[in-house]
Amino acid sequence: MHSVTRTTTFKLVFALCLFVSALGFSQDQATSDKVGVFSFDTEEIDYGTIQKDADGVRMFKFKNTGDAPIVISNAKGSCGCTVPTYSKNVIAPGETGEIQVKYATNRVGKFNKTVTLTSNASEPSKVLRIKGEVLAPSNDEAPKS
Repeated sequence: MHSVTRTTTFKLVFALCLFVSALGFSQDQATSDKVGVFSFDTEEIDYGTIQKDADGVRMFKFKNTGDAPIVISNAKGSCGCTVPTYSKNVIAPGETGEIQVKYATNRVGKFNKTVTLTSNASEPSKVLRIKGEVLAPSNDEAPKS
């Protein structure tokens, strides 16, 4: 009976060692996977104060500083007044890209909006911000005769 206990204990210890080894191997495997990395020039664009109906288009520029291609699958504005566009092309390591954002400047007042990118990069969900203030038209303009 004593030898059965030793055999069972040995099997349990051996199984535990195998489990710990496998767990360590899977952790090494997960951290060695190649991944694309967004490196933006800026993650927030401040429009400052702009006139009503002014050009609301701005660009977020980035570089893929990772070691795998980046594919952007979606870009979504926080409201209908913020419309992002992006290239559907793959951004290889070392290449640059742009996310164009058009804010509807026909809305007077301060704004603080976001654009959320969905991709296969190291941050699968990346939030970019725009802010500023659209000024009301001045009443100082003299009527034209």
